[in-house]
Amino acid sequence: MDDDAEHDARDADTLDWETTDSRIDYTCPGFDVRMDDVRLPDGTETGFHYVEEPPAVVILPFTPDGDVVVIEEWRQAVGHVNLGLPVGGTEPEDDDFVAAARRELAEETGHEADSMEPFYVAEPANGIANSVHHYFVARGCEPTADQELDFNESIRPTTMGYDDLLAAVVDNEIRDGRTSLGVLRYELARP
Repeated sequence: MDDDAEHDARDADTLDWETTDSRIDYTCPGFDVRMDDVRLPDGTETGFHYVEEPPAVVILPFTPDGDVVVIEEWRQAVGHVNLGLPVGGTEPEDDDFVAAARRELAEETGHEADSMEPFYVAEPANGIANSVHHYFVARGCEPTADQELDFNESIRPTTMGYDDLLAAVVDNEIRDGRTSLGVLRYELARP
């Protein structure tokens, strides 16, 4: 074992928490609040609450003309309409995240894609949630499906130029973290 790998393994061993019990304290559509009883490395026993939710798919959908399909959506937690990328939670039976991304794109925007390629995976808030977001680039998106919103979604799809979307992220006009992360990650990885 090289020095870096040995150091990483030693650090992980000294930082790991032991979960001694776990239960759901609260459940609602979309997520649960889980309570873990844990033992810290120094032997202290305490509780730790976090949001537990299924993996999500985030789609950066391009039309054949190079515009991006975005959504305007009411966000109750912050009390305003949010402009961002289509995002959706996966279902327990989803073992193919590409299929889940295709479904969420159609449901939220009414668009279907010619291609759907994964490009990034993130844990956006791993200090308070077990969320994992799987990012996809969709190309050739056309409005060929019917929008099928959940009972608690208020969404209006629209399109905008990619450069305008990037500028809105950079200028802090778009504050949605999933959208900002996806657009900036895509921009950094572009050939």
